[in-house]
Amino acid sequence: MRSNLARRALAALCGVALIAVAAACGDNTDPSDRPVSNASSISGGFAGAGASSQQTAVEAWIAGYQKTNPKAKISYNPSGSGAGVVTFLTGATVWAGSDKPLDAKQVEESKQVCAGSTAFDVPVYISPIAIVFNLRGISDEDHHINMDATTIAKVFNGKITRWNDAALAKQNPDLDLPDLPITVVHRSDKSGTTLNLLEYLKATAGKDWPYALSENWPNDVGQGAKGTSGVISTIDQADGTIGYADLSQAGGMGTVAVKVGDSYTEISADAASKAVADSTLDETVPGANRVVLDINHKTTVEGAYPIVLVSYDIACPVYKDADTARFAQSWLGYITGKSGQDQAEHATGSAPLPDNIAQYVRASVDAIEVK
Repeated sequence: MRSNLARRALAALCGVALIAVAAACGDNTDPSDRPVSNASSISGGFAGAGASSQQTAVEAWIAGYQKTNPKAKISYNPSGSGAGVVTFLTGATVWAGSDKPLDAKQVEESKQVCAGSTAFDVPVYISPIAIVFNLRGISDEDHHINMDATTIAKVFNGKITRWNDAALAKQNPDLDLPDLPITVVHRSDKSGTTLNLLEYLKATAGKDWPYALSENWPNDVGQGAKGTSGVISTIDQADGTIGYADLSQAGGMGTVAVKVGDSYTEISADAASKAVADSTLDETVPGANRVVLDINHKTTVEGAYPIVLVSYDIACPVYKDADTARFAQSWLGYITGKSGQDQAEHATGSAPLPDNIAQYVRASVDAIEVK
């Protein structure tokens, strides 16, 4: 896998270099921040739909993009990942946002809207997933609680049921943990956040997490709540609760510091970016120009936070309409470039795309056929 990554790095860098030379000799502008020619003249209505996780970031991106492209009218319907992909595959939207990449069937179906080519997906939004809790005397004093993967799994599968359990006490010798029941709160609806948390547990907790991957919560432990807002509201209402949510929604909740290597990492955007930087590309996905990440949940990089949600944008390399193609390349270049990633981080607390991943994204976006 690492050798494949190196080969793709060379190919991506060469491709980007050729494009840069063709565009402007000596141009040192980051290709992901460089608009397509005459981008400021882009006008018309352009719609996207999909992952609600991206909604706040997309609102910030639209505001920033329209400062230099005021004639472009952009809309985004946060209908959910699955609904967004379905809408894209009908040709009703320019792009889709999704918390999971396309499957093989969807790639094949995309030929109908991508002028015979197949759609590609690139990561645009990386959100650390917080393990959030409400514990009087701990969370309200701005203390983190340390947990390794096994402990997190045992809390969420009901094997650890009290806050002063020996496993928790051993990892938190400086905290006076109360003899209080743990109440797990999880999503009751299908959720990309759930899927990404389960991927972490499946990869790191071994036999202590025996469940299959799913967008649905896999057991009957605790209580369900609809949407991230429902999880946060439920946790906020009762002492002793624990659940999970995008960091941007965690507010003043207590958060778990996760064991990575021999130390515990507190959640942050930079820590999540380090985990993604230590990940690889999934070389098994079908189709060209796809940048699908295989997150290294077992990373031992110091300061990395390994529980992350990666949300993708799905687009065509070829569009039937030239104006749509020009917009798609300009839009994706903007939101995945430094300016767009900085805007998202400021608006949501998301993690920026690390440079070693961004190079592949640039190559895929530059490959959109613009006439």
